[in-house]
Amino acid sequence: MDFPSIVVHAPALDGSRRVTAGDETLGIAYHLDDVVEILRHADVDLDEVEVEATDIIDWQGGGPDDWPGLSEHPGHPAQPSH
Repeated sequence: MDFPSIVVHAPALDGSRRVTAGDETLGIAYHLDDVVEILRHADVDLDEVEVEATDIIDWQGGGPDDWPGLSEHPGHPAQPSH
């Protein structure tokens, strides 16, 4: 089965990342495991290692290891001031 480009978008303020294929939103991920599960539901059979290494996924705003929490976003009120 052919798939449009899969994009894991930059993290939102809550650390979640939207996963899309073409114009369709496949789901919202909060961790790499969520990306794997979202892709399985979309009939893209990749395990965690493959998701990290494949070139069919465009990781925007950080790679597969970037899942910042709310307090990690610069300038957010939960971020301590220096």
